[in-house]
Amino acid sequence: MNSHTETAPNFSLDGKVALITGAGRGIGRACALACAAAGADIVLGVRDIAASAELIERLGSLGRQVLPAKLDISRRAEINRAVEAAIARFGRIDILVNNVGVAPGNPAEKVSEKDFDLTVAVNLKGTFFITQAVARTMIERKSGRIINISSQAGTVTLAGEAIYCMTKAAINHLTRCLALEWAPHGITANTVAPTFIWTDSTKAALADPDFHRRTLAHIPLGRIGHTGDVVGAVVFLASPAAALITGTNLLVDGGWSVA
Repeated sequence: MNSHTETAPNFSLDGKVALITGAGRGIGRACALACAAAGADIVLGVRDIAASAELIERLGSLGRQVLPAKLDISRRAEINRAVEAAIARFGRIDILVNNVGVAPGNPAEKVSEKDFDLTVAVNLKGTFFITQAVARTMIERKSGRIINISSQAGTVTLAGEAIYCMTKAAINHLTRCLALEWAPHGITANTVAPTFIWTDSTKAALADPDFHRRTLAHIPLGRIGHTGDVVGAVVFLASPAAALITGTNLLVDGGWSVA
């Protein structure tokens, strides 16, 4: 029997370096903390470093090195500076978690060109170009894990979110294309697609009893998600335990997509 089949799965990120975008709050913050808890040093991609002081201190208290990086992924110059700073500090980026996303909702007939352009610029263009910049360094090392935080919106339809749904469906397929193209370089690329998750940006909507009730009606498991539900999937895909998984869209949606 092959000895590899006899070993316990390894979920540790010890010795790895993870760049997390949109890490200042919500799912991105939770990803940074979870990756650090699993052993990774963190490149913290945030738009406001000063506002992330408490998070930086908390990550340091876990015994990890932390490099805060001012990062607006709609700006190519900031992408390049953040990646260059990470390589200068750590010598490599082993894991990229693309968490940044925007969702200015509106019925399709009322979507403005400004909101359309912003959603595409951040969710698609920004995600692609930071992935490209990091992947170039991964290709040199013949190793890397790319995890794009997508959404159930890339699989199911959400009224009033046509452009957001479009961009997340595109991210899902882009990830599959990158998984195929970069597999010969030892790089895996996967998406994690959550349902509605309790975060600062969703709590106002989810606190509305009617919206909460209508949302739960779509979720067979009967509850709104927490960030902990998402980060388990992220750490798994970043870990050696997921070494043979690439091009996959892992739905963390409580069954919404199968109901």
